[in-house]
Amino acid sequence: MDKVKIELNSSGIRQLLKSEEMGQMLKQQAEQIRSRCGSGYSTDLYQASSRVIAGVFAETAETAKQNSRENTLLKALGR
Repeated sequence: MDKVKIELNSSGIRQLLKSEEMGQMLKQQAEQIRSRCGSGYSTDLYQASSRVIAGVFAETAETAKQNSRENTLLKALGR
């Protein structure tokens, strides 16, 4: 089996973490988690100064309360 070693310097890591490809991968993972939660949740993608961030969010205050009572997002992560 052949092995490949890739080394990135600090600027290379920052570029990778901020890349469109990384954003799409994170968004896809967030969508999978959101789909496990049922209705009332959405995903969004943010560009921070050092990286791309994907999140799953309760759309309403009632959904947020339900999430607090039932740990919906935590359970979705565990699947």
